[in-house]
Amino acid sequence: MDTNRRVNAYINRIREIREEHNLTQRAVAAYLHVVTRTYCDYESGRIRMPIDRMIRLAKYYNVSMDYITGLTNVRGHFPG
Repeated sequence: MDTNRRVNAYINRIREIREEHNLTQRAVAAYLHVVTRTYCDYESGRIRMPIDRMIRLAKYYNVSMDYITGLTNVRGHFPG
């Protein structure tokens, strides 16, 4: 999978998961300790989400990093 497709996969995935949990961008931003604008930029692809925040999201949603990044469609569970 090329870089652009991977980026698009995680952008779509983080929005999908947030919406499935009926969360606002503001709520997820607060959980990640970023301003809402920053989280909006993650979902739109304007800026890339740092790995530590991506890990925090995977843990919050209890899904694997492979799922968050779009490498698999199997949700799995966050290890630990």
